[in-house]
Amino acid sequence: MNELETKIIDISVDDIKDKLANINATLVKKENQINYIFDFEDRRLLAKKGYARVRVVEDLLHNKSVTYMTTKRLISEEVYKLMEENETIIDDSEAGIKIFKSLGLLICEEVKKYRESYSYKNTLVEIDINDKSFCPFPYLEIESESEDEVAEIVNLLGYTMADTNPKSIYEIMNDKGL
Repeated sequence: MNELETKIIDISVDDIKDKLANINATLVKKENQINYIFDFEDRRLLAKKGYARVRVVEDLLHNKSVTYMTTKRLISEEVYKLMEENETIIDDSEAGIKIFKSLGLLICEEVKKYRESYSYKNTLVEIDINDKSFCPFPYLEIESESEDEVAEIVNLLGYTMADTNPKSIYEIMNDKGL
């Protein structure tokens, strides 16, 4: 699956939640995550803005845990980040970790975050609050298959496309000197 993705950084979480409620966006996820980011020792995947990941999700809406095994590869990064994403649910995070390690990948990072996701039409709006040791500010990720819907939701939330950023959170933090 290919997804268009952009970010808005340094948001007011309460303000965004109010605006999402005002446009009748539907809360679809409320979760704690642990993301194990993998790459080869030479960091060739991250250098090309891709990665492999095992994500353990504590689903707070449905009181269950789900584990995903994912690879992402950057296709384009202009107004939007266009990624090729391959993802599957796995039964056991340790098995996923062992599979990636058996391919020669190493855990580069373990990132903990809280995420709330809202659906508006066919677009997903995600509020990410990472462990402060990784990323000290909350941000939005807006994902869709439609450029028009991304622009619409950006405007409905009180921003313009000039306020968006297609870069990865790693690049954004690097730009901020973090």
